[in-house]
Amino acid sequence: MSSFELFSILVVTLYCLGALTVFAGSISKNAKLKQLSNALTITGFGLHTVLLGYAMALNGWALPSGYYISMLSWSLLLIYFFMWWRFKLSFLSLTASPLALVLFIGSFHAKGASQLPKAWSGAFFGLHIGTLFLSFGLLAMAFGAGILFTRLDRKIKSKEPLNDFEKEMPALSTFDKVNQLAVVAGFPLYTVGLVTGFIWARIEWGRILSGDPKEIVSIGVWFVYAWLFHQRLVMGWRGRKAAHAAIWIFSICMFSLIGINIFTTTHHSFLQ
Repeated sequence: MSSFELFSILVVTLYCLGALTVFAGSISKNAKLKQLSNALTITGFGLHTVLLGYAMALNGWALPSGYYISMLSWSLLLIYFFMWWRFKLSFLSLTASPLALVLFIGSFHAKGASQLPKAWSGAFFGLHIGTLFLSFGLLAMAFGAGILFTRLDRKIKSKEPLNDFEKEMPALSTFDKVNQLAVVAGFPLYTVGLVTGFIWARIEWGRILSGDPKEIVSIGVWFVYAWLFHQRLVMGWRGRKAAHAAIWIFSICMFSLIGINIFTTTHHSFLQ
C-alpha cells in the first residue's frame, strides 16, 4: 500500500467518524461529541490538504480527473470552517461532514481516468475552478440551512411539537443568515467562475460556447442565481422563499456536476 493510499484511507475514516459523531452529538445534545466531530474533521481536512498538495507537486496542472472532485470536497469544508470560525454556525457540520465524505469517496471513481487535456491546465483555469467550487461550498451550506429552515418553519407554524434534536437548532433567522451569505458572496464568485470559463474557452478553443450540456445548465444556474440575488437584495426576500430557491439552485448544481457526467457526453467531465 502506497503512502497516498494510506492517507486516503485515513481521510475517509476521519471524515466518516466526523459525520457520525456530529449526528450522535446533535441527537444526544452532547457537546463533547460535537467537539470531537470537529476535531476529527479538522484532522481529516489537514491530511486531505496534504494529499492535494502532493498531487499538485507531483503532476503540476496535468492532474487526474478525480483530483477536482476531491478539491470540491476540500472547498466545501473550507467554507464550513470559515463560517464556523467567523459566525459560530457549527450546525452546518450536519451538511458539510457527510457531503465532504461522499464527494471525497466519489473522487476515487475517476482515479483511473486519463489526465485532463493540456489545454485545461494553467492558473487561469485554476481561477475558474476555484471560484466555482467556493460558490458551490456556500450553496451547500445554504442548502443544508434551507432544509432545516423549511422543516422547523413548517412545524412552528403548524404548532407541532419539536423533538430534542430540533429544539437544539438555532433560531430561524440564523438559517436565513446563511442563505444571505451564500447569495451575497456566492453569486459574485459563481459569476467570476463562469466568466473566466468563457474567456478561457475563447482563448483555448476559439469560441465561447460549444453547446455542451454542462455549459447550458451552468448558464441556466447563473440566471436563477441572479434572480435570487435580485430578489434577496432588491426585493427584500427572506425566509422560506429564499430557502427554497437555494435548495433548488444547489440541487441543479449537483446535477450539473454529477448527473450530466453520468447521463450525457460532455467535454467538461471529471469522471471520464
